[in-house]
Amino acid sequence: MLLIRGGRLIDPVSRRDEIGHLVLEDGKVREVLTGDAPGGFQGKVIPAEGKWVVPGLIDMHVHLRDPGFEWKEDILTGTRAAAAGGFTSVACMANTHPVNDSPEVTRYIVEKARREGNANVFPVAAVTLGLEGKEMADFSELAEAGAVAFSDDGKPVENPLLLRRAMEYMRPFGYRILSHAEDPVLAGGGAAHEGWTARKLGIPGIPSAAEEVAIARDILIARQTGGKLHIQHISTRMGVDLLRMARRAGLDVTGETAPQYFTLTDAALEGYDTNAKMNPPLRGEDDRMAVLAGIQDGTIDAIACDHAPHEAYVKRCEFAAAANGIIGLQTSLPLSLALLAGGNISPSRIVELLSAGPARILGLRGKGTLAAGADADVTVIDPDAEWEFLPAEVVSKSGNSPFLGWKLRGRASAVLCGGRVRHSAMAGAAADA
Repeated sequence: MLLIRGGRLIDPVSRRDEIGHLVLEDGKVREVLTGDAPGGFQGKVIPAEGKWVVPGLIDMHVHLRDPGFEWKEDILTGTRAAAAGGFTSVACMANTHPVNDSPEVTRYIVEKARREGNANVFPVAAVTLGLEGKEMADFSELAEAGAVAFSDDGKPVENPLLLRRAMEYMRPFGYRILSHAEDPVLAGGGAAHEGWTARKLGIPGIPSAAEEVAIARDILIARQTGGKLHIQHISTRMGVDLLRMARRAGLDVTGETAPQYFTLTDAALEGYDTNAKMNPPLRGEDDRMAVLAGIQDGTIDAIACDHAPHEAYVKRCEFAAAANGIIGLQTSLPLSLALLAGGNISPSRIVELLSAGPARILGLRGKGTLAAGADADVTVIDPDAEWEFLPAEVVSKSGNSPFLGWKLRGRASAVLCGGRVRHSAMAGAAADA
């Protein structure tokens, strides 16, 4: 048995926010206690006084690059970065090589994660074979092999009829499509948000409408089919508004944003910093504030970092030619905790966005709660820890982050998966072998 003692227990699912103690046994939460800590406890004790004890954090949008691009990242290093950032579970996208469009690739990911992972790994399989947008993958076989959702992330499903057929097929099974909402024709090969900064720097722009038209199309197809839809990395004001309207219409449509979209604007591109190049691009201040509003009012269901590691040379080049994407697993938690400073977002809401929300969207039973009987996936957070995100802190194989050198507040003190300590930065909680 293991006791996490004296922490602030925050669990949005059970509406708990109080000082207490958590007893873990055989990979499950055995009981939640309040009042005095149990005396004479026979087992390992993790002192959590002054810290938050929350359901294990879940990032539902991660690129582990495995199989096929292991020089960028692999399951071992990616899950180490996840654990260091406080995450007990990640959902990995299908744009690997080979693409995760077959049960064999799905099983490879599941089995390698079981052997080497420092966090739970849930594969997201492709909607179309080879991500080519021409032929549907076999969703039932992929789900049986371990896929928890389906996405052609990295690109949209361009053919609306194929998307409709996929949603119609998935509906009886309850599968959800995660949509990279972008109209590639409108995006037109741009490299930054179409606005003042792009014009000043001479960078081809991507209009907000490229995202918004695609979101609107996908929502309408979800309405037509009754399918389950999730909109990834929402970055624009109208994108948030469209999600809000879909929810009011009673559709099963959920959405996520990433820390970069509520923390940065396209002003970060000054100096042609390719570590700030991503897709969708960083937007203007009006969009950033709209994303914050969507977080505050409950429109946005999850924060997911879109962890996209790249080797240095594909970033050290002309801006327009540089690869899109940033690493984010180690900075997602502190950047999310920074939202507390505004006073309009509660600690429980942050935990919901980083844990309960993703668990609900992906249908991860036993995750996202501290209730008795739940999986013993727990994150202990020191909300007041001050630290600097230096290159030496990077656990990922790649270092492509616009937040390098930032002074941050809040980080994971201990991370437990199935009751086993996978990451520790505190006395009394050494990582298990």
